[in-house]
Amino acid sequence: MTAVTITEILDDLRAADEITRRFERHYWLSSADFYELYSQGLLDDGEHTEDFALWAAFYEIKLDRERDLRRLSGERMRQFREQARSGAVQISPPEPAIEVIPA
Repeated sequence: MTAVTITEILDDLRAADEITRRFERHYWLSSADFYELYSQGLLDDGEHTEDFALWAAFYEIKLDRERDLRRLSGERMRQFREQARSGAVQISPPEPAIEVIPA
């Protein structure tokens, strides 16, 4: 397992989102819809193989990092709920990290 910080998660999300948006604009299709077709093997006439593989990879990164962000945020919320039992919640700036299993 590897520790991943919120900054790394958000940076990866930003980069993956930027790249998937370029593909969405180019092919006039949402990444979710593209990925559904791609996963079912219904795409690719051979002409766009590289584009589709790259698009799918960045979409998977985006999904993974969104999952990581939800997990980290959920852990922080549990901590805040614990704090709330004894008074006001203190949100401190130290950057939290979570353990993730490398793909």
